[in-house]
Amino acid sequence: MVLDLIVIGLIITLYPLPIMAFVLVVSAPGGLWKGLAFILAWLGCLVAVIAVVLLLTGGQPPPPRSPPSTAGLALRLAIGIGLVAYAEYRRRRRPGAGAAPAVDGSGPAGEPRALSRMDQASAWSAAGLAVLLQPWGMVGAAAATVIEANLSDNATYLALFGFCVLASSTLLAMELYMVFAPERAARALTGLRAWLSDHKDPAIVLACLVLGLWLVGRSLYDLTR
Repeated sequence: MVLDLIVIGLIITLYPLPIMAFVLVVSAPGGLWKGLAFILAWLGCLVAVIAVVLLLTGGQPPPPRSPPSTAGLALRLAIGIGLVAYAEYRRRRRPGAGAAPAVDGSGPAGEPRALSRMDQASAWSAAGLAVLLQPWGMVGAAAATVIEANLSDNATYLALFGFCVLASSTLLAMELYMVFAPERAARALTGLRAWLSDHKDPAIVLACLVLGLWLVGRSLYDLTR
């Protein structure tokens, strides 16, 4: 479980769309407070999903090859296949991306239209954007992995806490950068946003493909062993 959560957390924290949104949030007037609201909502989603899973399992992993255990593995397999399929979809549509608006709501500059007015948004809007841009398929993969969590083992608490921090580490780092070096951070984050605008699609393809193949491989191995 721990290795799976590390891989999922790394992919989530490097996923480009939330990073692009967060740069716009912290660059807006009152950006530090809006950034904090974004991070709290982001963390709140992760904690809520984990809490729901633990409530359903009672904090005890289901026995191997039992229906709940098999269902969790099947869910991870389905999510993995879906991520691979989505990566291929994004790869195939890239050549025509400049000719028409993107299906995911991207504007002419390749950014979601929901991000276009962040300079006028409130902290509540920033929090809502964090929920909207949460990569829910990847979070669902984490939830299916947490089914294996055993709360009678203290190391499990550390693993779950570490996952939440890891999945939020990029956002936390940018927020702290803005707190301690606002001018340098503003320049650096503006450059990061420009780079992500140009490389967003390849990054999404790579992230979904890597995590999808990982989930498929791990799920098939656990289902057949």
